[in-house]
Amino acid sequence: MQLPVAASSTRAAYVVGTFDTKGRELFFIRQCIEKTGLRVVTVDLSTSGRTSTASVHPREVARSHPQGESAVFSGDRGSAVSAMAVAFEHYIQTRRDVGGIISAGGSGGTSLATPAMRALPIGVPKVMVSTVASGDTRQYVGPSDICMMYSVTDVQGINRISEKVLSNAAHALAGMVAQPPAQSIETKPAIGLTMFGVTTTCLQAVVKQLENEYDCLVFHATGVGGQSMEKLVDSGLLAGVLDITTTEIPDELVGGVFSAGASRMDVYARHDIPYIGSCGALDMVNFGALDTVPEKFKHRLLYKHNASVTLMRTTAQECQQIGEFIARKLNAMRGPVRFFIPEGGVSAIDKAGQPFHDPEADRALFEAIEKNFRAGSQRQLIRLPYNINDEAFSDALVKAWREMVKTPHALSQAKKRAF
Repeated sequence: MQLPVAASSTRAAYVVGTFDTKGRELFFIRQCIEKTGLRVVTVDLSTSGRTSTASVHPREVARSHPQGESAVFSGDRGSAVSAMAVAFEHYIQTRRDVGGIISAGGSGGTSLATPAMRALPIGVPKVMVSTVASGDTRQYVGPSDICMMYSVTDVQGINRISEKVLSNAAHALAGMVAQPPAQSIETKPAIGLTMFGVTTTCLQAVVKQLENEYDCLVFHATGVGGQSMEKLVDSGLLAGVLDITTTEIPDELVGGVFSAGASRMDVYARHDIPYIGSCGALDMVNFGALDTVPEKFKHRLLYKHNASVTLMRTTAQECQQIGEFIARKLNAMRGPVRFFIPEGGVSAIDKAGQPFHDPEADRALFEAIEKNFRAGSQRQLIRLPYNINDEAFSDALVKAWREMVKTPHALSQAKKRAF
């Protein structure tokens, strides 16, 4: 059945992959999409050097590598595949007719296609049919909106199962390309906010006060949450950030499961948007179920948050390192900055009488931030005698935000980034 194509006829569905080994399957996807009336571009990511019948030859893709075609076709298979992934990531960003992108393959094909998918803006349809889609897909999806579909059988031939799976994937992409969502009528500037279960009270109080003025996008600080928020900052889609919960930093420095990587907060050195931050949940490192906590941490103060999440209290020494990390990031920020220290505790379980209450560790954290922080007219550190979830603390965050965006600089930036 042919779909009514609402998008411009210049938009194409890109079918990408290793056509030397998955050609039959990829051409089947192309055929399914073409039957809907969409234009299709096939892109070959093979590194074997065989003749290609795809629209775009592998060597054309390889020329997009920062070191040129020779970096891909180097004679070493392992490095060739990695280099082709880099080349395709650069290549896809030069295309102006990408209506959507789809690929199919095993772990190798998935690793080839998904970096380029992640490089595309949020909202561009992306479908990856993969043999590894039923496992941990974070390394492939990251902070992007890639749709991962498990192939059930191997992506090897067209059979009664693969025919259904690949057809469904193809028609899913075709539907997304042909019928893109209507442009949002939301005119309020969008802001990003970070939360965790132990900072929910603070977050909800802040959102309640700001939601009439701003489109509040809340991100769960589980590693990919912080990455997703900062990807939107990089895409120019946020007018500012209230980074209340910076708990991904302890996981990066100590070895928890919710790290957002060493580049957390670096985006604000590239974009001068208003930034308000705080110490939310810096009292903890996150692990899975209790039996998954690494042996070297078994003797530490552990707290069972639920059956799937175990929290470990950060020590004074770790808190000092966390504070130094945060101060370095704050000092590099280009826009107006307000960073708040809640002296009454950084989470719901860090206040007096709660399991993670540790004044010495908190003091080490706060002093490390204060010692290394470089204050200025646009960069301020504010200490308050409240727990992070106290009403007075959330009120202070909102007041500081409103004062910051009253400045001509901040207002102009917010208007630029309004949806």
